[in-house]
Amino acid sequence: MRQIILASASPRRKELLKQLIGNNFLVHASSYREYPYPDLRPEELLTKHSIEKAREVAKHFDSGLVISADTSVLFNRELLGKPGTPEKAEKMLEMLSGQKFRVITALTVLDLNSGKETSELESTTVWMDKMSKEQISAYVRTGEPLDKAGAFAAQGKGAALVEKIEGDFFNIVGLPLFRLGKILQRAGVCIFEKDLS
Repeated sequence: MRQIILASASPRRKELLKQLIGNNFLVHASSYREYPYPDLRPEELLTKHSIEKAREVAKHFDSGLVISADTSVLFNRELLGKPGTPEKAEKMLEMLSGQKFRVITALTVLDLNSGKETSELESTTVWMDKMSKEQISAYVRTGEPLDKAGAFAAQGKGAALVEKIEGDFFNIVGLPLFRLGKILQRAGVCIFEKDLS
């Protein structure tokens, strides 16, 4: 199997990729620093970040496929990234409480052998339950929302806050597996082989 490199230090993305292709990949976190680029639309900004992450990691390898992704919550045309602090997490959750919004991932697969670069967007619609201030504070105290885009983790305790979704659930976690599987198969990777190593 061709060498696959995940350009992310995210443990969630690592687990999702493992689910798709087993342990047959390397992890090399990108050192690319994200900038806001105010002239770009949200979808264009996520795509730029995803591409630049892949390109930065690609410099360290001679062959293989580099996979990168950038995920964010889009609400009222504003991207909500990771809150980082409890105060920001509470504000985000208050904003999203009882609302419908989208989780968007820009996915890039860079083929180092051919030089081909594929970037695609995946969008999942989320309906968030109406939450009381007490619920929000209690959830934030768990620490779970601090490093999650939009301040919630649908694969964790945050599942109790998500009323319903429309689209790829794995996209909310950070790696749209259906779309990634299609891209990898077009690149010649058979993800259904028993042993991909």
